[in-house]
Amino acid sequence: MNISIACGGTGGHLFPGLAMAKKFQNRGNTVLLWVDERAVDYARGSGWNGDIETIKASGFNGVSFKSVGVAAKLVHSVVVCWKRMRRDKPDVVLAMGSYASFGPVVAAWLCRIPIVLHEANVIPGRAISFLSRFADLVALSFAESSVYFKGRTELTGFPIREDIIPYFPVDTELKKDIFTILVMGGSQGAHFINELASDALCELVNNGAVIQVIHLAGENDADMVREKYAATGVSSMVFSFLDDMGMAYGMADFALCRSGASTCMELTAFELPALLVPLPTARRGHQAANAKVLADAGAVDMVEQKELSVDWLVGYIGKIVSDNVKREEMKKVLRELAMPDAAVQIAELVERMGGERSTMNVQL
Repeated sequence: MNISIACGGTGGHLFPGLAMAKKFQNRGNTVLLWVDERAVDYARGSGWNGDIETIKASGFNGVSFKSVGVAAKLVHSVVVCWKRMRRDKPDVVLAMGSYASFGPVVAAWLCRIPIVLHEANVIPGRAISFLSRFADLVALSFAESSVYFKGRTELTGFPIREDIIPYFPVDTELKKDIFTILVMGGSQGAHFINELASDALCELVNNGAVIQVIHLAGENDADMVREKYAATGVSSMVFSFLDDMGMAYGMADFALCRSGASTCMELTAFELPALLVPLPTARRGHQAANAKVLADAGAVDMVEQKELSVDWLVGYIGKIVSDNVKREEMKKVLRELAMPDAAVQIAELVERMGGERSTMNVQL
């Protein structure tokens, strides 16, 4: 089967798109990736050896003259995708969200090609909300998302990258028997968490806490965080970016992080208890909604950024380190929420949709 996947340029759309592309390839399908210009190098660097088409598109940021240019890009992307699809017609299109999905989805609709969307967050993004009117079906990561769509939906879960395999490296200064905290600020809003978390963890160590830290601080803050830990004597590994997330998940006992869909689903997949701090500027409040679903189930704890302080975090981490019972309860709920076969479910769904349309065309 010939399958096209539109998966944008940010990690939240690109990572699951690549996971699905590799899954489809392994199932014997031919796959074309539609990505924006930011994502091409990463897709190649991640080991993707299939076909790639580049899309020029961006989202609307309010009503302004700038939006005219954005609209022109979107229309141009539709034309480019339509020409490619008329030449090499796919059996089905899977779109993972972001405005890079606009051209492929609308072009597929014009060409009468089956369309499946995947929504990663509880609250749909603007692109998926708009494009759902063209789709045959929307696959959901969270059951709570179904109320936002009028058409057909199906709960599938979120496809986790198969190359993330938790392990504890043999060549590390960190020790297996020391409580390890994983700090991830995320690609946006990382500076706040980097500063506050590093201050709190340094204070905990000064107070006698026996902990070690893996901190994904981003390019701008990595040196600052590394220097803080070194000055205080905090055993740590600090990265500006870490591609080998299997190591981080394999070493960590607890996480402090944002609540994007990828992060939330990886926490469930690897049963890692966490304190989630939703990005307050996230569009439509989607990170807060993601975190609330997990927190209400008892899988994680959640705190709003405006309520977070160094003193509060020192007290919270001090308690969570010693509360083995609570962490085990969190792990149990995370295990119950996990959907490890999400990629298979989505693959079967997409292949079925493509097959249904092919059968219909033959009958006509």
